[in-house]
Order: sequence, then C-alpha cells, then structure tokens
Amino acid sequence: MNQLVFDSRKIEKNDVFVAQKGVSVDGHLYIDKAISLGATVIICEDFPSDKKQGITYVQVEDANVALAIMASNFYENPSSKFAVVGVTGTNGKTTIASLLYQLFHKAGYKVGLLSTVKILVDETEFKATHTTPDSVTINMYLEMMLEAGCEYCFMEVSSHGIHQKRTEGLMFAGGIFTNLSHDHLDYHATFAEYRDVKKSFFDSLPKSAFALTNIDDKNGDFMLQNTKAKKKTYALKTLADYKSKILEKQISGTLISVDGTEVWTKLIGVFNIYNLTAIIATAELLGLEKLEILTIVSQLESVSGRFQYVMSDDGITAIIDYAHTPDALKNVLETINDIRTGNEKVITVVGCGGDRDKTKRPKMAHIASQLSSQAIFTSDNPRTENAQTILDEMEVGVAAENYRKTLTVLDRRQAIKTACKLSETGDIILIAGKGHENYQEINGIRSHFDDLEEVTNCFNQLKKN
Repeated sequence: MNQLVFDSRKIEKNDVFVAQKGVSVDGHLYIDKAISLGATVIICEDFPSDKKQGITYVQVEDANVALAIMASNFYENPSSKFAVVGVTGTNGKTTIASLLYQLFHKAGYKVGLLSTVKILVDETEFKATHTTPDSVTINMYLEMMLEAGCEYCFMEVSSHGIHQKRTEGLMFAGGIFTNLSHDHLDYHATFAEYRDVKKSFFDSLPKSAFALTNIDDKNGDFMLQNTKAKKKTYALKTLADYKSKILEKQISGTLISVDGTEVWTKLIGVFNIYNLTAIIATAELLGLEKLEILTIVSQLESVSGRFQYVMSDDGITAIIDYAHTPDALKNVLETINDIRTGNEKVITVVGCGGDRDKTKRPKMAHIASQLSSQAIFTSDNPRTENAQTILDEMEVGVAAENYRKTLTVLDRRQAIKTACKLSETGDIILIAGKGHENYQEINGIRSHFDDLEEVTNCFNQLKKN
C-alpha cells in the first residue's frame, strides 16, 4: 500500500482508493479512473458491476467512517499519543482553539493548531482550507505535530466535519461546547439536526476525556446528556464549575473576575469573556496551574479578524470581525454599543455569503439596521449567486422604522469607503462577515480583498485630504 486517497485525480501506483458518496459528487463514479491511474485496492459502499481482475474490492457500510479509521491507522493513531482537544459550537471555535494554542505556547509547550484561520505545527504555519480538514489531512498533521514534539493540539470541530465523519477514529482528550445559534441550515435540514450532530461529538468522547460546556447556553446541558466523559461547565450567569464576571469594559480590553481573582484581558465583549472562561477551564483541566494560566491570559492577543480594531489619526475606530451569523453580529454590535461612551455613531458594513443559508439574510439585515446608527449592505462572498439578489433578500428583514438608516452599496470596497466618509471623530465602523479572509469570491473566482487593508487605506486617504 502506498497512500490512502479519496480524490481519484491524486491516485498513484499501488494507492488505496476510497469511494465516498459526497454531497455533490459520488466517488463510485471514479472507481475505473482510479484503477487506470494505479489504484490496487478499492474501498466502496457498492460493488461495481464490472470488477477488474487483480484488484481488491472491500465493501463497507459507510466509506466516510472507513476512510477516517483507516487514516488514523495509516498514521499509527497519532491522536492517542498526545492531548487533542476539539472545540465545537456555532461561534467562538476559532478564538478558543487559537488562544489555547497561544496560552500553551507561552507556557513553554510545543503545540499544534487546526483552525479556520491557519494550521500550526509547533511554530510552522500551513494554510487552512476547511474549518475541519478531511480525515487523512487531520491525521497527517497530527502525525507531524507528534514528530515535532507537540504535547497538545487544539482543533475546531465543525458540524460538517462531524456529519461527514472526518473526526471518527480520533482519540480526544477533551471537547468544548461554545454555543448554538442559527447557521448552516443550507446543509443541515433542520436546527434540531444541526444540534444533534454537535451533540454526537460529545456522545463519542471516551471516559478518559473531559466534556466542557457553556451552561448559560440553552443547549449546554443537552450536549452532556449521553457523554461518558467527565462533565464540566463554565458560565457568566449560572452556577458552574468555572465562572467569570465582567467588572469593567473598555475599547482596549476588559477587567474580569475569575472565581474571585481579578484579571485584565485585551479581549473585548461578553462573547469573548465566555471564550476566555472556556480557555481558562480547559488549561486547568489539562493540568496547568491557575496562577500561571491567569498570568498568561492577560498577555493573550485577539485572533486575526476577530474584533480586530484599527484607529484613524482623527479618532475613528474600525472593527473587523468575522461575524457571519445573526447571533455573532448581534453579539458584536451589542458589545460595541456597550463600550460607547457618548453619542458616537456606529456604522456597520455587512453582507451575506452566496450559496449558503438564505434564511439568515433578512435576520442579519434586521440586526445590523436595528443596532447601528447606519447600516451599509454590501457584497460579501457572493460565490456563484447574483450579489444584488442577496442584498434584496437581506433588505426584506429591515423594519420600516429603520429604512432611513440603511444604504446599499454593491461593491464592498466602495461600501467601506462610504462608511469612512460618513464617519467623524469618535465614531465606530464595524466591517462584518469576512474577518481574517483575504479574498472575495465572485462568480466562483477568488480575488485578493482584505477588509483591514481596505479600511486602513481609507484612513490613510482621509489623512492626506
């Protein structure tokens, strides 16, 4: 056996080809092609009618599960040899995984990270293409982390990844649940299915692991119902094993109390204090000392594109945030309104992605127009959809009393420029939806586009004028 492959285009001599029934493509249609390129073993759910001489065919019930378990075995089960912690939920996955990486790295450990933003093997960075990569890629990186001497790996676990069995065969030392809100209903048939898929991750955790859940979320308890793992909770409002309290909020950070100990953090917003509480709890569950954890927490930097802010010379603040769900947008805008000190305007630039859940579009527009002084609707990543159609579907959600507060500027660059021109000293611009992304996808073609670059250019232009 040479390699384990599920993309027939990548087959080489003596490879094993796994024919998966994907969302849009059925790998069974490419069995003959895989054989012609050199595959000698075929793993499939349905035997082909024309079986070739000298080829080994293995029938399995679920090719996704088979691929994941085979991938784990192929790389000699790397997840069982160090502490792998999975983070799942609608919002906060990237922040929690990335800040846990930061925390353990600052504590002197070699650490791995599998996230939406990037993949890190100790300090070596690789480009991320999916929130949760395919099972072969996951195990390949885990094996690389082991070889690099990593003792911990923190990874995002998406509902797509769980549903497509990409994490099957992995041995997790712990699982973290952040929250659950409206997202991915273009993929999952119902919200209940979306919730149940998340829960299945906790159902599969071993007794040796911990299951840490946000008990303030109404689905927090539900996630723990059938898990064999050690049940732990965190909260800001409810009684929990790990509890934080916000004492003071500023644009530069937040003063919090963690189980009675005061800590200053550079992170901003209630949602981020939930993330931070999960991080502190996880570090303690993995054996770090409380004092060391809290000391490092005060040094943690916000993740790229997550409430990342830049200020102009004349005192306008621009905040770049990945908020692309109604709940995330609401959280960010409520945080901004919370830290406002006077009558500053809040100008929100927001769009919705194409080929994704359409039902959230009017909700996003309603929240943006309701909680902002001015909302500018613009193109996000329209992908293969008509960008104007997406904006039309968003505008349906704007309440009559908020119409006067909205503008539609199709071109995202122009929308950001418009927000800058409308701003005065002290105002806050929120550019939401793309965060860390450095591209815009229109008609299936990706072109370079970075919200932070664009607003910084606008501020520099204003300075010249």
